[in-house]
Amino acid sequence: MTKLPPSTGWLWIRQGYQYFRKQPLELCSLFLAYLFFVLGLGLVSFVTSELLPHLGQFLAFIFLPLFTLSFMQACREIDQGLRVRPQLILYGFRSRHRIALMLLGLIYFIAACAALWASTWIDGGSFLQFISGQEELNPAVFEQSNMAGAMLFAMLVYAPALMGLWFAGPLIAWQDMPLFKAVFYSFFATVKSLRVFLVYVLAWFAVAGIVPAMIVVMIAAMTGSQDLVVMLMLPVSMFSSIILYCTFYPSYKSIFGQAETTESSTIS
Repeated sequence: MTKLPPSTGWLWIRQGYQYFRKQPLELCSLFLAYLFFVLGLGLVSFVTSELLPHLGQFLAFIFLPLFTLSFMQACREIDQGLRVRPQLILYGFRSRHRIALMLLGLIYFIAACAALWASTWIDGGSFLQFISGQEELNPAVFEQSNMAGAMLFAMLVYAPALMGLWFAGPLIAWQDMPLFKAVFYSFFATVKSLRVFLVYVLAWFAVAGIVPAMIVVMIAAMTGSQDLVVMLMLPVSMFSSIILYCTFYPSYKSIFGQAETTESSTIS
């Protein structure tokens, strides 16, 4: 594992954008394929809402490492001069490590549930009820229940788990690491590069959060059209999400080196 200067966090964002710029239509197609799966999971939740509520959300966590690995593999193939195809969304599902990756998703789910449960200590459960769909977001409840503090506390509780999960997927799939060894290496690699990740998070918040919001507010003020704001926010949100996924591979490559795997990346 390489020791990196803090500015590398900003470099990851630039590299993520460069991956997107090389094959924008292909990566958009891959992202739309991902959204198709997410919509399918939403349909599962609707169909099973009486018998198994929140099944779709549970499966979304279980499959998250497989989908994330697909985007990382896409960036890896762009490095190799290959063309990204929508079928690459199945890359994680076809991996011989798919069971370990789904167990990693289960750890995601348990960690998220633990963080949400911990947030009840701050606001008495208002944030948990909102996230689970039991309550709608009410401005009065938001102010009176300290929901903002609960959200922040949940993020802090979830942060150590996220550090252990950040690189675990590709370490399992590309370096044949056992599940808990991959989580261990991911956690300490993140700790070692903590200043880099701090710059990465702050830079991403500025680039994908503050700047687009300011532009949209300016457009809204000049035009007075809420429909136009919604129309602008949808593609901005989509492109930001794709670029965010594209930053994961540069972070892995900076710390662990060029990805090597004996698995075929070809999806027939």
